[in-house]
Amino acid sequence: MSLAAHICLLADYNRVMNEKLYAAAAKLPPAELAADRKAFFGSLLGTLNHLVVTDTLWWKRFATHPAGHKALDPVRALAAPAALNQILFTELAPLAGRRVLIDAALIDWSRALTETDLEHKLEYRNVQGVPSRRSFATLVLGVFNHQTHHRGQASTLLTQAGVDLGVTDLLPLIPDELAA
Repeated sequence: MSLAAHICLLADYNRVMNEKLYAAAAKLPPAELAADRKAFFGSLLGTLNHLVVTDTLWWKRFATHPAGHKALDPVRALAAPAALNQILFTELAPLAGRRVLIDAALIDWSRALTETDLEHKLEYRNVQGVPSRRSFATLVLGVFNHQTHHRGQASTLLTQAGVDLGVTDLLPLIPDELAA
């Protein structure tokens, strides 16, 4: 499987897991979503906001790729968050709407991505303004890893609140080549 195909798989996994995560979070009343659970971003709502903030920042950066990637236009149009802990939405429904918009753009973008696109070196500035130049492919993989890391935290917060997220493994989405 090519690296571009792996990224498509990760984009699919990202969407599936975010759908599960938001469906599970919707089982909690607003006060429970916003309750400080001593997590890095405080609450489940804070953690979900952080994921949307970082995805917005990263995919806006990725949208500067010379290939133009029109699939990222919906993310390009979003305002850039000012801080990693910024609360973009205080209610789950509009946050979920933003998550769906970003995930749909990622799916479309991943389908158009080429191996040549992945060889690019991306120049960007972090939220503190520090410039960097790094491997585009490695950054993309890092963003998916970041999502998985914080979804794991969110899964724990849900469990602590009495909500079971269910299976979170990537394995069910990996094609079984023996069955092919």
